[in-house]
Amino acid sequence: MFINASLIVQMIVFLILVGFTMKYVWPPIIKALDERAAKIAAGLSAADKAKAELAGAEAQIAKELAATKAESGKLISDAEKRAAAIVDAAKGRAEEEGAKILAAAKADAEQQVSRAREALREQVAALAVKGAEQILQKEVNAGVHAELLARLKTEL
Repeated sequence: MFINASLIVQMIVFLILVGFTMKYVWPPIIKALDERAAKIAAGLSAADKAKAELAGAEAQIAKELAATKAESGKLISDAEKRAAAIVDAAKGRAEEEGAKILAAAKADAEQQVSRAREALREQVAALAVKGAEQILQKEVNAGVHAELLARLKTEL
């Protein structure tokens, strides 16, 4: 092999370039790559941490949702019980009111029957007196025969 001077000069220039690159160019590139690798690692670490926090938050949400469902079910059950109690109380009051109205109606009916009987007795007594007048062909004095008329009324 024949090595000439241009090849030696090219090798020297290449070695100077490699030395310059190793001293001044390569360290900032390595530093930038290391920083980027650190940022990527930190990002991956943060992503893993965020996934763990998300899983924890989802578990907490599920727990709170279950508690809320249980509480709402209890509230609905309590509301249904209160509604049933209110309906029962209203039924009781309505029955009491109905019984009062029925008793008042019965008392009123009894009073009306008593009045009707009394009016009927009065009419029967008046008819009996008229009948007696016609039979006897003379007038019956109510003042004189009051005791007889009162006894007749009580018998009717």
